[in-house]
This record gives sequence, structure tokens and C-alpha cells, in this order.
Amino acid sequence: RCIPYRYKRNSDGTLSTDLEVLVISSQKCQKMMFPKGGWELDESKEQAALRESIEEAGVIGKVECELGKWDFMSKRYGTFYEGYMFPLLVKEELPLWPEQNVRQRTWMSVKEARDVCQHWWMKEALDILVERLTSLQQ
Repeated sequence: RCIPYRYKRNSDGTLSTDLEVLVISSQKCQKMMFPKGGWELDESKEQAALRESIEEAGVIGKVECELGKWDFMSKRYGTFYEGYMFPLLVKEELPLWPEQNVRQRTWMSVKEARDVCQHWWMKEALDILVERLTSLQQ
């Protein structure tokens, strides 16, 4: 699971300090979230986060240091799952990707993402990411 992010470009092409994050729609409904999914036994959590971001959101980038681990209840299966969240600094946005026909992807401000994101633990991870990036800039 990851939070794809980038910095907005100024009109002159230089990078600003304004953060944008990428959210995607759920396959089943129009709820918005960050890319998530399970990881295979033969891959690391970081590799899984990158694979999911390519499959679900069509973005490639650098998986950064883990934001944390959250336990949450799966409504579908009625069991608890562990969710690890990673920041993904997006380097490339693919024009074609595996789930493009079943998902919308949208770049938005942190505030907009916080408002539309359905899962409390994803909002918490977003807050941690913003805190981390803000302290790096200072």
C-alpha cells in the first residue's frame, strides 16, 4: 500500500513545494483511496507497494521509508489485516496500465485527498507523510 506523491510544477517548469498525492477509485464503487493490495510470498513489502501502484494507478517511482503499520477490519471477510503504508515519489505516469478500465486516478492536494479518502488509517498515513516531508524541507 502506498501514497503516490509529487511536487507541483511552477509555470516556469521548476518544482514548487506544493505537494500533490494520487488517489484512485475503488473497483466496486466510486470511493477514493490510495493503491493497496496484498503482497506475494516471493516479494518484499516495498516490491508489493511498487507493483500495486503500477497495476492500480499506473505510476512508477521510488518507494521510500515505511510510514507505519495499521491493523484494520476487512468488511468483506470480517477479519483483521495488517496494512503497511509507504510513500512513493512518482517519477513516471504511464499512459496505459493494467487496471485503467476499472479505476480513475486523480492528482489532488493533501486537503482534498484527506476529505475524499475513505479509510481512517490511510488519512493517518497521509498526515505522517506530510509531517515527514515538511520537516525535511525546513
